Amino acid sequence: MSPSLRSLAVRVVPALFAAQVAFLPLQPAAAAAAQTLGAPCRSDAGCGSVVVAPVSQATPDFGPCSSPEPVVCLIRRETPQEREVARDQRLRYHHLLEDMGRTECDMRAQGRSEEEIARTLVDMRNDAKDVVRAGMTREQVAELEARNLKKYGNPLGPTADQLYVKYGSWEKVTGAATRSSAAVDQELGLEFHHCSCQVVRAA
Repeated sequence: MSPSLRSLAVRVVPALFAAQVAFLPLQPAAAAAAQTLGAPCRSDAGCGSVVVAPVSQATPDFGPCSSPEPVVCLIRRETPQEREVARDQRLRYHHLLEDMGRTECDMRAQGRSEEEIARTLVDMRNDAKDVVRAGMTREQVAELEARNLKKYGNPLGPTADQLYVKYGSWEKVTGAATRSSAAVDQELGLEFHHCSCQVVRAA
């Protein structure tokens, strides 16, 4: 298969699923994803991943980008169909963040140290980035990895030790590891809210 056809296949095949999601009534995305992904958060608890707006149908914008978030600039340069794929990828990323929340709750219940929790969640977050980027084009992956290499020396992002140096406590490292970029979420018509351990255990 030629590179151009392979690129087309990477975009079009997942877009078929994303298009189905786009035409559903607006609803908590975690509830819809639970049918196939087993999301741990409950939509009626006001947490998890939520679809709040349709994907932008604007034409690709290759002009100067006003956002300081590189991923937002990438999204604005995409076609509406490509943004549908990007939102599907983001929903899967949110699901992985929910899994991280459940892991954090389990580790706290086991009496694990803050450092153990933080290191585990940073590793999970970087693994999650790798999974999500599997659906991106080579060009997008290369751009994001180049940025992370320049900033952190790691194509997947900062290590737990780098985050500890930056924030000064393992509790803050955990917070940083489980954070979802509000700017990226908003660009794709999404919001993400963490579930409390009480909600996670009741799910």
